[in-house]
Amino acid sequence: MYKPLEKARKDPGSMKAKVLAAARKLFGEYGYHGTTTRMIAKKVGIDISTLYYHWGEKKDLFESVIIDVNDEFRVLIEDLETKAKGRPLFERYAVAIDQICDFLATHPEVPNLILFQQFGKTKQEFDDVLNERISLNEVADAMGFSMEDREFSNKVKAGILAVWFSIFSFIAGEKYIRPMFGMDRDHYIQMVKDTMKRILIPGFDRTIKNKP
Repeated sequence: MYKPLEKARKDPGSMKAKVLAAARKLFGEYGYHGTTTRMIAKKVGIDISTLYYHWGEKKDLFESVIIDVNDEFRVLIEDLETKAKGRPLFERYAVAIDQICDFLATHPEVPNLILFQQFGKTKQEFDDVLNERISLNEVADAMGFSMEDREFSNKVKAGILAVWFSIFSFIAGEKYIRPMFGMDRDHYIQMVKDTMKRILIPGFDRTIKNKP
């Protein structure tokens, strides 16, 4: 782990932690290439030299943001595995939706950061860091699905992707979508959860039961 990231985690009130938080939000909104160190410094209220003193180059800061997000997601997956273990399929899927929605609602910058990792222009530039990202297999394992059968594995992956991208769209697009419903944020997040369960679980349940 990069030393600045380690120090930021140990002292959430430090300047390093403030820069990290600001960078996460800006990278999540504008991507790596759309975010400048000047934008980050301005958001924190410091000058460029102070930012460089605490974090070095923009690339170093972005890599730390990605590591931070991936580590948080890995904790989420471990918690999901604990809560889903031994439960029926419907409950495992419902737990996954609740866990992912709650996490992303608390960290609204994460959906775009994850999508940037998967499909953005930064993918090749940060291969070493991005190789540490959470895999779909880890999510499936946490939910108790067997990934040994290749055909079944693809169906499971497609189901998990449907959940991820649907939730990501609702959370990442909240400021545009929520006004359509006239809801406060808590009711909006609950609506997202209920919608995902109502639409996705029955179809995914059939996929599992109809396994060849």
